[in-house]
Amino acid sequence: MSFSKITDAEIQRLRARIGQPVTRVTPPFYTELNADAARHFAWAVGDDNPLWLDPSHGISTRWKSQLCPPCILYSTDNVVSGAVEGLPSVHAMFAGTDWRWFAPVRVGTVMKTQSMLKDMVEHQTRFAGRAFQQIYTTQFSDQEGNALASADSWCFRTERDTAREQGSKYDQVSEVAQRYSDNEIAEFAAQYKTEAPRGAVRRTWDSVKEGDLITPLLKGPYTVTSAVAFMQAWGSYAIRNHRVAWQYYDRHPKLAPPNENNVPEPPVRVHWDNAFARKVGVPAAYDFGPERICWMSHMLTDWQGDDGFLRRLRIEVRRHNCVGDIVWCRGKVVDKRIVDGQAVVDCEVWAENQTGELSVKGIAEIELPRA
Repeated sequence: MSFSKITDAEIQRLRARIGQPVTRVTPPFYTELNADAARHFAWAVGDDNPLWLDPSHGISTRWKSQLCPPCILYSTDNVVSGAVEGLPSVHAMFAGTDWRWFAPVRVGTVMKTQSMLKDMVEHQTRFAGRAFQQIYTTQFSDQEGNALASADSWCFRTERDTAREQGSKYDQVSEVAQRYSDNEIAEFAAQYKTEAPRGAVRRTWDSVKEGDLITPLLKGPYTVTSAVAFMQAWGSYAIRNHRVAWQYYDRHPKLAPPNENNVPEPPVRVHWDNAFARKVGVPAAYDFGPERICWMSHMLTDWQGDDGFLRRLRIEVRRHNCVGDIVWCRGKVVDKRIVDGQAVVDCEVWAENQTGELSVKGIAEIELPRA
């Protein structure tokens, strides 16, 4: 089985769409963010913050409302989550988002979104040779037209055959599954027992200083169950079943390459199908890019406490996080400033896998109360 190539004609067709609103008939996973959606999304990323889970807790905070995890907005628009246009059968590798939130996302919000193609940037990559960074911008608002957030999100469009046959990024990576000792599993369990959101204990701008470390979070070891848990709350435009799925494949004939049984199945299966992941040039099934960005948000909202507000999170996904891998989410304070009367802390954030390789890198801005 071979896949499509990137052609200049297809790139030109895409460039002609720059600045034009994306129109799709496929609805997002959530159009209304109720308490169930907030809870399910939080659980899906391993986040037990009562601000997302307990209505009575939210009412007791400065927000006077139960809130949703900030990155739940991934589930309210397909494009920001990586559902890009054009280049049929050319792989779309989610690679990052620059989030800017203007207000907390409250339970009860009815979502309105609008996306448009922002740019197509050509790259030469170790992973797949010639690739294009396909960048979209999305605006998010509530039922009253109030702006909630904006996001630039991007995928790399890569030729699956080229990545598998000629790519060099994973030449030295073994396809043998990672295995942990009983002692290592016990260490992971012990780490999870120490983790907790800061909650009602105020963290103030005045108490924070440059160089302070963000409390790290552990994510993993990653499993297929992890992928299923995230999919249950994040959703995917391509995940359908039986008649509905086959009708969708009929409308989009290049969407679903055949599996080992010669049955059409969407490419999102790279996240649980090792054999198909290897066909696109990755050693094994791997996590979702938006999922890892949610993990970084989880680390920051745990650290800031109930009174903090995550106003920006820009993350670049640097490497695939395969089944069996662990990810340590880390960060540090690099600056403090007053912006339009708001006390803001600037952070550098990153994540590493079990061998110390960079998984993601980025920056964050957090508003904190004054002492």
